[in-house]
Amino acid sequence: MHNPNLQQMLVQHLGESRTASLFATLNLPSLLNEWHEGIVTRAELAQAMNMALFADLIDRSPNGRVYTDEVVANGGGVYFDHGALRTVRWADNGALPPGEAAFTRILRPLGFIANGRYPLDRLGMTGRAYAHRDAPDEIAQFFVSELHPERFSDAFQRAVSRVVGQSRDPLTPRAAMQLWELERDGVLPLDEACTLLPVIVGAFARQHDTPNLADYETILAESAEMAWIATEGNAFNHATDRVEDVFQLSDAEQAKGRPMKPEVERSRSGRVFQTAYRADTVTREFRQADGSIITRDVPGSFYEFITRRRYFDRDAGRWTTDLRFDAGNAQGIFKMTAKVAAQ
Repeated sequence: MHNPNLQQMLVQHLGESRTASLFATLNLPSLLNEWHEGIVTRAELAQAMNMALFADLIDRSPNGRVYTDEVVANGGGVYFDHGALRTVRWADNGALPPGEAAFTRILRPLGFIANGRYPLDRLGMTGRAYAHRDAPDEIAQFFVSELHPERFSDAFQRAVSRVVGQSRDPLTPRAAMQLWELERDGVLPLDEACTLLPVIVGAFARQHDTPNLADYETILAESAEMAWIATEGNAFNHATDRVEDVFQLSDAEQAKGRPMKPEVERSRSGRVFQTAYRADTVTREFRQADGSIITRDVPGSFYEFITRRRYFDRDAGRWTTDLRFDAGNAQGIFKMTAKVAAQ
C-alpha cells in the first residue's frame, strides 16, 4: 500500500494515471512507510513536490522521457538523486525575491537544509545544495544556482533588468502562511497540503514575461546560463537518476545514438561521477522592437546521471553515501545548455 497522504496529494494535483506512473518509476523514502492519515509531514510534502517536479521535467525533456520509459519497461526504476534550478541574484527582480531566496523560503519549511556551497566562477554563478534533514539519502536534493549579473558588462546588467525586472511572485499570502505553519509544526492538515502543493510546484517556472529578442541576444553573448533563465526561468534545469555505474550507462547510451555528453565528469574526491544528455531543443517566443512576436529554437532542460560512491564516516562510525557535489563537475554539466539559439 502506498502512503495515502502522498498518494492523495499527487492524485489531486496530477490525476490517478500520472500518479500511478510516478509510483512505478521513482524510489520512495523508507520513512514514508509510516503515516498518519490526514496529517501530512514535511517529508511527505517534500516527496510530493519532488515527484511532481520530476513529472514536469519529463514532460519537457523527450530524451529523459524515452530513457525513463525504457528503464521502467525493463523492470527497473529511477533513483531520483537531485533536481537543479537556476536563479538570478539581482535587486531589480520585480516582486520575486532575488536569487535562491525565492526558493529557500519553500525548501526550508519542507525540511531541506544547506548541504554545501560551490563557487561556479567560470560561469559567474554560485551553487548551493540542499538536502532533506529527515531522509538526506532518499529524498532528492536540490542544487540551486545563483547568477551574479554584476560580474558582467553594464549592457548585460541592463538587459537582465529589462528581462526579469517585472517578475511575479508565485507564492500567495495563503501559501506563505501554510509554509510558515509547516516550518513551525513540521506537519499540515491534508487539505492544506493539497492546496499548497500546486502553488509551490508552480514556483519552479518562468515568472517574467516574453523576453525582448535584443535583450536575449545581448545576454546570450556573455552568458548561456542567463540566456537559459531568460527563456526558461526557474524551471527544473535538469533531474538526475542515481545509477550504479555511470560509465557503463554512458557507453550504453552513446551506443544507442543518444545525445550524451562525450565524457563523464569526475569529482576531486574521486567519489562522485556525472554525465548527461544534451539539452532538448524547445521553441520559445521573443518580442521584437516593433512589438511583434518571433520564435527561436533554444536549449531547454535535460536529464542527468550520477554515481555516488560510499565512504567511511569516522564521526558517525559507519559507511555512508557521498551526497556532496563538485564545482568542476557542475560547471561541466552546465555546458549541456550552452548552445547558441538557432537563427
